[in-house]
Amino acid sequence: MYNAKAEFMIKKGSEINLKDPSLYINREISWLEFNRRVLEEALDKTTPLLERLKFLCIFSSNLDEFFMIRVAGIYDQIAARVFEVSPDGKLPEEQLVEIHKLSRCLVEEQMRCFREEILPELQREKIHIMTYKDLSEEMVEDLRKYYYKEIFPVLTPLAFDPGHPFPYISNLSLNLAVIIKSPEEEEHFARVKIPNVLPRLIRMDSINEKCKIEFQKEGIIKYIFLDEIISNNLNSLFPEMEIIESYLFRVTRDTDVEIQEDEASDLLQTIEEGLRQLRFGSIIRLEVESRMSKKVKDTLLENMELSEDEVYEINGPLGLQDLMIIYNLPFHHLKDSSFHPQIPQVFEENDDIFSIIRKKDILLHHPYDSFNPVVDFIRKAAHDPNVLTIKQTLYRVGKNSPIVQALIEAAENGKQVAVLVELKARFDEENNIIWAKALERVGVHVVYGLMGLKTHAKATLIVRKENDGLRRYVHLGTGNYNAITTKIYTDFGLFTCREDIGADVSDLFNFLTGYSRQKKYRKLVVAPTNMRKFLLEKIEREIEVHRKYGNGLLIFKMNALVDPEMIQALYRASQAGVRIKLIVRGICCLRPGITGVSDNITVISIVGRFLEHSRIYYFRNVGDEEVYLGSADLMQRNLDRRVELLFPIEDTSIKDHIIHDILELYLKDNVKARIMNKDGKYSYVRPEEKSKRINSQIALLPRKFQKAAKTIK
Repeated sequence: MYNAKAEFMIKKGSEINLKDPSLYINREISWLEFNRRVLEEALDKTTPLLERLKFLCIFSSNLDEFFMIRVAGIYDQIAARVFEVSPDGKLPEEQLVEIHKLSRCLVEEQMRCFREEILPELQREKIHIMTYKDLSEEMVEDLRKYYYKEIFPVLTPLAFDPGHPFPYISNLSLNLAVIIKSPEEEEHFARVKIPNVLPRLIRMDSINEKCKIEFQKEGIIKYIFLDEIISNNLNSLFPEMEIIESYLFRVTRDTDVEIQEDEASDLLQTIEEGLRQLRFGSIIRLEVESRMSKKVKDTLLENMELSEDEVYEINGPLGLQDLMIIYNLPFHHLKDSSFHPQIPQVFEENDDIFSIIRKKDILLHHPYDSFNPVVDFIRKAAHDPNVLTIKQTLYRVGKNSPIVQALIEAAENGKQVAVLVELKARFDEENNIIWAKALERVGVHVVYGLMGLKTHAKATLIVRKENDGLRRYVHLGTGNYNAITTKIYTDFGLFTCREDIGADVSDLFNFLTGYSRQKKYRKLVVAPTNMRKFLLEKIEREIEVHRKYGNGLLIFKMNALVDPEMIQALYRASQAGVRIKLIVRGICCLRPGITGVSDNITVISIVGRFLEHSRIYYFRNVGDEEVYLGSADLMQRNLDRRVELLFPIEDTSIKDHIIHDILELYLKDNVKARIMNKDGKYSYVRPEEKSKRINSQIALLPRKFQKAAKTIK
């Protein structure tokens, strides 16, 4: 919590300790405030209905991941009796209290929005989520027949009594807690798992042909929850028993598997085993229906060894993200206007991508620019007889990856292909294992990164034989080589064949795949080698030139700002009078606007249609402006425990475009931008009366899509 007394002491001229906990915002609370901004997109009634539903789903999946990783980590600290305080001065137990308090408030608001706003609006659009009380007797009978045919065969009730131990509850699974009574008047507890092999929402027009004809005639789409069908047919699972009560519940487990690389002779096998163990982590959250009886809740708590603090009573659907199936309906009038990323004209005029890159550097800005040129870059290299070598880092490539397919084709065509596949990319481990094995089968040199470090850098190197010798072609990016996420994440990609950058990328791959201990690079900035030192020196330089010439300015755009040393450097720059403009999508542990410390710092967060993912670091440098793009946020993990990459923009026209057409536009956003207050809360940047409304993401859309997008907004 912001300490007003500390600011008072600063105003009185007391010596300022930049490590004072009152100058920092708790990382976990800051993340929850980010998820609040996601929720605000669902609360915004100017957002199209199905987009609002989508943001409710994203909020839920975000919160699941937060508990599985971040909250689980705090419980691990407590179990290990680690009493180190966070930079804001809180012990693990104190952080948990705040996390649970804020999380409950946010979930309550989410469910209120769903019940009172989204559901009625869906009904007005003839999209209904039914309950059994809404159904006719005939429809109940139709569902009973459907249940016996399609659902009953895959159900397995599990008893709990002296002869049967409490059943294992897997991570994020939906379950029914059932109380039954025998003919002898004895009550028993049973658990029925809602099978995840079946869709969570059942379309009623799929029940039988009669329903299909009826609903098509009415122009209505009706859904019913799978768990609603099961709970209303429980007698089939417990014949001769009386169903007393049944309630839905869901658990969240610790999924942060720690890989001991120094003891793992085969990292691939170790991570595969870790994935199988994920569902066995300790339980850290129990979600239950708000109507659940105390007796049933106490039974769950006792057998899961949880306290009331870990229970979340939900007045609405558990696992709300399952409703994304509704978002996928082809109701385009209820979504953002359609948009197709554009192929930059330079690629339309010439299909020889290598000659294009030889002429000048090319910047792609996704999702506004298509990702296809990146895929074509690899594909054409795979089939070009003059290409000798392709090297690439892969972090999150997704399923059915055209990039990986192109690399396989390259290997089959006799190219030397080397790929670093990051197996420790959280929640993408399984995909990456599949691709690593597929690449190895065709002879690709696959490496899994450096011991103790995740490789998060985004780089591709193609070596091509040309008339004047070998030439290196490079693609460097801020985002993953993932053809799906590039349609919804904002990221940059740079094509270049500059000799110094190409030489640096060669050195980087030698560092990643061999025993190179490369420390110096010509142009690239690489973590953990020199990135922290480089950024600190650039900030200090801006302080010095501001003292001499004035007008110092730093503009940083990133996903997260957590690292205390970086925050202290920015505080020092602010104290020296340097203006600092931060665009931080998610976590920000720096407090802006504190007199004598950060009164020259502003922080905005933009949350909208696209996920802001690009990182930009701008230094005014007395007019000799410098711009670096890359993969790294200002977090300890990025600067010290990952292989990250920042690369300079040296083409003057591209640099001017980033500064004046992109960064300045973000800073003018008064529709989707929120400004951070010194207490860590955010409020919308409101346009002044009669001033133009600027939604930076819509303004960046190709001109022919802007009008339709603005009409909907």
